[in-house]
Amino acid sequence: MPSSKPSDAVLRLIVESYQRLTGKPLIPIVPSDAVELRAALWTAPYAIVAHGTEDDPIFFYGNRAALQWFEMTAEEFAQLPSRLSAEPLAQEARVKLLEKVAQQGYVDGYSGMRIAKSGRRFMITDATVWNLLDETGQYHGQAAIFSSAT
Repeated sequence: MPSSKPSDAVLRLIVESYQRLTGKPLIPIVPSDAVELRAALWTAPYAIVAHGTEDDPIFFYGNRAALQWFEMTAEEFAQLPSRLSAEPLAQEARVKLLEKVAQQGYVDGYSGMRIAKSGRRFMITDATVWNLLDETGQYHGQAAIFSSAT
């Protein structure tokens, strides 16, 4: 598992905000134990990523599948502005997507080209992007999952 890691509360926020907004579970069983929750997210068979609320949002979480697609360590990924995960030509479409997520709470069925550390391009398909909202509605960033990539 990564050495630079978000708090257990932040990981729980990722899971709970997804459930609240989509009505679906992010992982089949949500463990109450923090260590088990961290392991369940880390080993999920699909990519899970999340970025914060900075002016130029930076990823703070990527699970094992995401780090493999992006060819990065957790430490490298946690320094990557999320806009740089998309090709320069695709960044405008990505901004429009994130604005739509901000308005609606979440968007599913998203597809887009992304860039790995090596420069390799890969397509993410059938992604869901959602706002990280706590139980009071306070905004903490956005997260995404994708299970199909080429």
